[in-house]
Amino acid sequence: METKRNVPKTETNKTPKSCERSAAKHIGMVAHDPYLEPYEDAIRGRYDHALWKIGQLTEQGKRSLSDFANGYDYFGLHHLKDGRWVFREWAPNATAIFLVGDFNDWTESDAYSCTRIGTLGHWELTMPAHAMKHGDLYKLHVKWNGGEGERIPAWTRRVVQDERTKIFSAQVWAPSKPYVWKKKTFCPQKSPLLIYECHVGMAQDAEKVGTYTEFKDNVLPRVARDGYNCIQIMAIQEHPYYGSFGYHVSSFFAPSSRFGTPDELKALIDAAHAMGIAVVMDIVHSHAVKNEVEGLGNFAGDPNQYFYPGDRREHPAWDSLCFDYGKDEVLHFLLSNCKYWLNEFHFDGFRFDGVTSMLYYSHGLGEAFVNYADYFNGHQDDNAICYLTLANKLIHEVNPQAVTIAEEVSGMPGLAAKFEDGGYGFDYRLAMNIPDYWIKTIKEKRDEDWKPSSIFWEVKNRRSDERTISYCESHDQALVGDKTIIFRLVDADMYWHFKKGDENDMAHRGIALHKMIRLVTAAAMNGGYLNFMGNEFGHPEWIDFPREGNGWSHKYARRQWNLVDNPELDYHYLGDFDKAMLAVIKQENGFVDTPVQEIWHNDGDQVLAFMRGDLIFVLNFSPNRSYTDYGFLVPEGSYTVCLNTDDKAFGGNGLADDSVEHFTNHDPLYAPDHKGWLKLYIPARSAVVLKRK
Repeated sequence: METKRNVPKTETNKTPKSCERSAAKHIGMVAHDPYLEPYEDAIRGRYDHALWKIGQLTEQGKRSLSDFANGYDYFGLHHLKDGRWVFREWAPNATAIFLVGDFNDWTESDAYSCTRIGTLGHWELTMPAHAMKHGDLYKLHVKWNGGEGERIPAWTRRVVQDERTKIFSAQVWAPSKPYVWKKKTFCPQKSPLLIYECHVGMAQDAEKVGTYTEFKDNVLPRVARDGYNCIQIMAIQEHPYYGSFGYHVSSFFAPSSRFGTPDELKALIDAAHAMGIAVVMDIVHSHAVKNEVEGLGNFAGDPNQYFYPGDRREHPAWDSLCFDYGKDEVLHFLLSNCKYWLNEFHFDGFRFDGVTSMLYYSHGLGEAFVNYADYFNGHQDDNAICYLTLANKLIHEVNPQAVTIAEEVSGMPGLAAKFEDGGYGFDYRLAMNIPDYWIKTIKEKRDEDWKPSSIFWEVKNRRSDERTISYCESHDQALVGDKTIIFRLVDADMYWHFKKGDENDMAHRGIALHKMIRLVTAAAMNGGYLNFMGNEFGHPEWIDFPREGNGWSHKYARRQWNLVDNPELDYHYLGDFDKAMLAVIKQENGFVDTPVQEIWHNDGDQVLAFMRGDLIFVLNFSPNRSYTDYGFLVPEGSYTVCLNTDDKAFGGNGLADDSVEHFTNHDPLYAPDHKGWLKLYIPARSAVVLKRK
């Protein structure tokens, strides 16, 4: 959801007194980046704050953080082994709570009246087996001094919407035969992590809302064939407005019922694991929908039960509410939410949305972030920073193999650094500078002015101690109001000249650059690579969810798989190239741990060459200049072509003979370095990948 992108800066850090290091030594972040040294006290302070909070929540180690995050086993509605039901809710401001639903004609009664227990604002109701049944709809009638209201329980695991009235209700979910996992354990492949960002509802060709089952049957096999080893699913947590893309969450523990049942979601994840595909959830803990009946906005007459008071309560740009991360009860709710999705649905981790919004009192709005002082100037929310650190600690405590990704645009140092080094503990951060760079380049520069030095710097610009997820474009660039890369390159000619044999110059240009942009971005990754569903084959339409302004149409809230499946259209070229590109990257053992070494760049020629292990990537961005016998100094040996964007199979011209084995020419001057000259023919607007034998 975040829009402004800054590069993760490169400066320093240190360790807190409780870090089991000598006070004279720098904390790990600072040791990696000496420019952070002036801010070491602040970094140590954040570290110590997290340690202090962990100690408080775990009773100084008497229990684990995972034990603290078991709230979903206590709160909400539970079907006990003896057949009875128990319901619990946290509502300190309430004076009375009743369950109303199909089981009591939606009227208040003593049999469904909750009792306040203890002094922490907990409410409880135990009911006999016949009190309700699987599938019953229900809500809460909550009363408080001066008012009352209908509410959906905060911890409910199932919410459904009536198709006629559009009203949301909680639903009793206790099937007689619980889902049985076929794949009980799974370990994500992380070297590299190749992510297919997707949305279940818009993953079908048909103009409708797709389902978990349709995604499992129709889309997962595509993802597996294309070579991705991870899917990042958006819009899982229940949200009242479909068009919010799942970012205005109302029920944090309920998988969206518009896509199917909880068991159908489990089956999707189970099937993905069987194919070797990890499943990461796009989790939204940065804010919540304002709705009071469906959401947490005014749960029991206290608008600040879950959210900050005063001016900090509402997000000025998102029309939503901001969690109060300083409350232990809110930490309990959110941390339990993380553990719930891991344990109950076997998700393999999370992409945390809107992290910048959490980090700063300003939500990052109107901030420039031009130097390190901007990250340590006292305008940061220490409570939110502590929560994110605790969330990462918890997630990796529950599942050491879990994947956590931060969507963060300001460049805050330490997000993906180890907690022990003073970092926040994310496994990866999104390289959000890269898509902005490509947009700016395509929009503002003539093809003749593209500079390989600038391209290379941008795709590998990151902090040495943090892993990143590189990408050219995500769902952000596919929404109405923005443009995908292919649409920026080809525009309306996609509709008229994207049939094989009928391409014009714009189509040829777009096809060539689309492949080159993806190749150089993926090839320079240091952690993972992400693609949004359909962008790999140049999906022609933007995303526009059903709304009043478009007549509630699903026409642009879908993916037209028929385009890439049609061998007569150029989309097939782009899809096939994407598959081949990932295959080449995966064949190189330890790809993300292999240094990216520049061989050559010449901005005048618009040529770039770099190597990773035994792979050499050569790119000629010139729109009109091909080069014969263009030479590079590389390790001596013979090289074979394993990928060429100009291959006819990928919509290229096929100007080079890729069956030829390339041998280096010996040069006595460079003999001590075991290097020789590799001479290549490089057509205009093309890239080639060679592998040393």
